[in-house]
Amino acid sequence: MRPLLFILLAALMACATPSSQGTEKGGLVPLRLDEEALSSAYTPRRMALLVGISEFDDPHWRGLRYPSKDAKDLAAAMLDPTKGRFDQVRVLTRPEETTRAAILAALRQLRKEAHRPDDVVVVYFSAHGTLARDATGELRRFLVTRDASYRAIAQTALSMDALKAEFDALSSRRRLLVLASCHSGNGKSLLPKELEKELSGIKSGFYARPLEESSRASMVFAACDWGETAREDEGLQNDIYTHFLVEGLGGGADRNADGAVTATEAHDYARRRTFAFTEGRQRPSAEILEVGADPVVLSGSIARTGRPELFSYNPRLDGFTLKVDGEPRTELPGGAAVVPGKRTVELTKGDAVLVRREVEVGEGERLPLEQLLSEAFPRRSLSLLGGMFTFADAKSREELLPMAPEVAVSLRLEDRPLRDFGLLFDVSFSTGRRSLQLLPEDAVPFRYTTFSAGVALPYLWRWERLTLFAGPRVATLYLGRSFDVETYAAGQSFFTVSPGVVGGVVLRVGERLELVGQAQLMLTYVVLDGKGQAVGFTGGWAGVGYRF
Repeated sequence: MRPLLFILLAALMACATPSSQGTEKGGLVPLRLDEEALSSAYTPRRMALLVGISEFDDPHWRGLRYPSKDAKDLAAAMLDPTKGRFDQVRVLTRPEETTRAAILAALRQLRKEAHRPDDVVVVYFSAHGTLARDATGELRRFLVTRDASYRAIAQTALSMDALKAEFDALSSRRRLLVLASCHSGNGKSLLPKELEKELSGIKSGFYARPLEESSRASMVFAACDWGETAREDEGLQNDIYTHFLVEGLGGGADRNADGAVTATEAHDYARRRTFAFTEGRQRPSAEILEVGADPVVLSGSIARTGRPELFSYNPRLDGFTLKVDGEPRTELPGGAAVVPGKRTVELTKGDAVLVRREVEVGEGERLPLEQLLSEAFPRRSLSLLGGMFTFADAKSREELLPMAPEVAVSLRLEDRPLRDFGLLFDVSFSTGRRSLQLLPEDAVPFRYTTFSAGVALPYLWRWERLTLFAGPRVATLYLGRSFDVETYAAGQSFFTVSPGVVGGVVLRVGERLELVGQAQLMLTYVVLDGKGQAVGFTGGWAGVGYRF
């Protein structure tokens, strides 16, 4: 936008300047716009900021061999006119460029320059990673800058929170952050001794993976999974992940053969080769949001319609194997290109099959595997239930209605209005004959009818084929009674609106069928013989549901 404004301003100044050849004041000067400059003002740019930190002021941080070379090798691939074709690549490796303040200043300058939503922006770090507690005592991740102090990490190193804040502030919707570091205490990581001792007793993958939100259409690649070690290799003379990432930009990562290497293709290429090279000890990871169009092209250009791709970066599918037409293609997260046409797609783990679907995919199509899950396991269910209705206290059962059977219909919508919540609608009905034992020798027969309609907003806990749910419920209750003796010929009716709670369990027994159990406890207010009283009523149902 700035070049365009400059051109227009120059044109206006030209219009306001008197002509030396004309005799009329205020005469118009022909406006000639430079088409090349105008086109460049609207053309998306490809920009990168690459940081490699090998040396540190504090001797507690051991020097690294290849971060500077990592950044320079990646820059060479990005600037290569036959590969990345990036317009601007800034490399920070010198001591004065790799302090915390200098890196933050470079990120803010990048934000000013990459101001178009369709600019492609890549930020890369090769350095030590570490952990420290912040002022609130929370464990945080940090990148070790050249001036970071081993004794004051939280105050002097570059926190991941600060880095992500600058990254998320970029106007670009096509942005990629690559972290060639780790925070496990090994490889490209160092931990303070007291923290290393504290964490040594923690089991299960070193410690819990942090939940970090990725902004819309952004990608964060890491050289290893959380709790693992990022390694340099003397034979490769690079960070291992970075070496294969650069190698993939040469074209080998173009799995769908469309002429371009996208960010996810490059990451998958580097991930598989890093995993094989380290014999499974280093598993690069990715946090990706909205990759349906995968707009970040790192190398080449899209010259033709590519082969169809199947992919998933959803953590819920990590570790599953993607099979196409019975043959294993890749382990998730990741993706694979397939032959166009009708394909049989499976997601398996060991002998268990999570989903098996026949899909038809065409040239250039990218199919997220989560879509198959939503189709395989619909999020709506209609259930036919039977059970019992009763008042919670003995007095109400004696004076209003004893326990009675009822039938119900329930509609459950999952992940509505929010993920892991549901909307539950149900109606129930009961009718029959009962008697009130007002006196030991005096039974009063009557006919009754109950009708209830409820709506609930339960939270859903899901494990494989089992779902548990619980939450608040609001219901209306109608109870009508007509007595078969003259004294009570007029009959009685009650209508109330009641708050309460609901809980239940769902077990899928097939692709569409499920077994359902549901119970609710409600509180209401009724007037009986001129006296108002608060009473509780409950119901328990079980039956069969159908997903659709």
